[in-house]
Amino acid sequence: MNDPDLPILIQALLEPERYPAGVRQVELVQTHISWVLLAGDFAYKIKKPLKLAFLDFSTLAQRQQCCADELRLNRRFAPDLYLDVVGIFNTAQDPHWDGSGAPIEYAVRMRRFDEAARLDRLCAQGALKPEHVSALADVLHAFHTSAAVAVAPAGAHFGAPEQILAPALENFQELARLGASVAARLAALRAWTEAQFAQLAPLMHARQQSGRVRECHGDLHLGNMVLIGSGVRMFDCIEFNENLRWIDVASEIAFTYVDLLAHGQSGLAGWFVNEALSRSGDYEAALLLRFYAVYRALVRAKVAAIRQQQTGGEVDDVGEAGNAGDALAYLALAERLLVPPSERLVITHGLSGCGKTVASDALLQDDPHAATLRLRSDVERKRLFGLAPDARSGSAMEGGIYAPDAHGRTYGRLREIAHMLLRAGWSVVVDATFLKRADRAAFQALAMEVGVRFQILAPQATPAQLRERIQTRLASGHDASEATLEVLVRQTNALEPLTPEEVLAVLAEITPKSSQGVALRWYAVPRWGTHPIPVGASIR
Repeated sequence: MNDPDLPILIQALLEPERYPAGVRQVELVQTHISWVLLAGDFAYKIKKPLKLAFLDFSTLAQRQQCCADELRLNRRFAPDLYLDVVGIFNTAQDPHWDGSGAPIEYAVRMRRFDEAARLDRLCAQGALKPEHVSALADVLHAFHTSAAVAVAPAGAHFGAPEQILAPALENFQELARLGASVAARLAALRAWTEAQFAQLAPLMHARQQSGRVRECHGDLHLGNMVLIGSGVRMFDCIEFNENLRWIDVASEIAFTYVDLLAHGQSGLAGWFVNEALSRSGDYEAALLLRFYAVYRALVRAKVAAIRQQQTGGEVDDVGEAGNAGDALAYLALAERLLVPPSERLVITHGLSGCGKTVASDALLQDDPHAATLRLRSDVERKRLFGLAPDARSGSAMEGGIYAPDAHGRTYGRLREIAHMLLRAGWSVVVDATFLKRADRAAFQALAMEVGVRFQILAPQATPAQLRERIQTRLASGHDASEATLEVLVRQTNALEPLTPEEVLAVLAEITPKSSQGVALRWYAVPRWGTHPIPVGASIR
């Protein structure tokens, strides 16, 4: 490859003979701040000698330090991919990967992986699945749990409200380059951002003080994750700017959420947020998620606008001019995030094994707005007692974490979280048996208090199916539910059927596309009055 626009060093390093035996071709991948040389089993990442507003690679010493930082930070979650920092010796015209004397440049040496397995590539091919997103949520939760915490006063500036607002407002200065045709839209987005910040600043401060600001990845879009085996691996985190890396974990979740939405995967976006919050129990993060999602969408719009300016393209209002179109698409995504759909509160009803969790999975993945969050009683009950979701409690029937007082605490906690999420503009599904009318009435009263639709999802199953599913689930040992056949008998005897006022009418039997063939029977109670609300339709 002979590209006169490339530095002499990079041109020379494109020659295969400069690498260990067996390298027949060297490929170059460029980002706006790095050159990446793909040679044989390895990738060599070299920093460009740049000085920008958010990074400084202008000296060899600074590039060496950033290489060391990149190695250290990425080895937190990909130690087998990030191998070492290597020096480049001799001259730019005749570089060697080993030698004596002072290096003329440095590179991070990485083990290559199958580029086709990157999550953005899988997503583009329609091959990214809910189980991949669940695996990502596992990895991200484990990483955030172990990541360093910004503790005041040493890390007081990281995650402080003023540190969050400043870059959010800087976006609008850069986005002004999109022209007068979008000025009114940007003004509306800025007004919303400032109003939301004024409302959320106390929460941002409280989360900073309580350890929710951590040394995160900082650039968690789909292109920086890869499927290796059955697990998702993160790579290429932000190493060059502490302020972009030390953030609230809610901001990190928002990055992937927005990227999935931008890829047209609303079902996976909603599923990701649910899986991430379910693992951490940090439902308070949902109160900040839209603010951070709008910020992330506008960052992507800004980057697209800058690239458009660098390439000399023209911005057009219909968004069809390459990067300019990308900028306008991200602007439109930010606007959609400003106006969530009408909220609803859905509770499930039924015996263990009837399909409540599978049915609510379908609701989450079929939400075109990615604006529904689920609470599972089996998970939140164990969290109340300090247990992991798949831990066995050893409790007897109606004892331990299943005692009557524990039941009351669990449903009280579910109602508390649901109230918080509904007030923040999220729809909520509460996955629990709701065998007792009093429990159902408490949540119907919550829906009326907040002013949202109230619905009951009651999947149907035969007694034989109930027994088979419970036995299969117990054998797997990987579900939060601890229901046994003895529990099923007790539930059957204790079940209080839906009243005529609750039922009103069986409105439809539906099979959503994500329900894995489970037939769902819906019941609904109107927000006010006594007439049934049509919900869904037969799509069989």
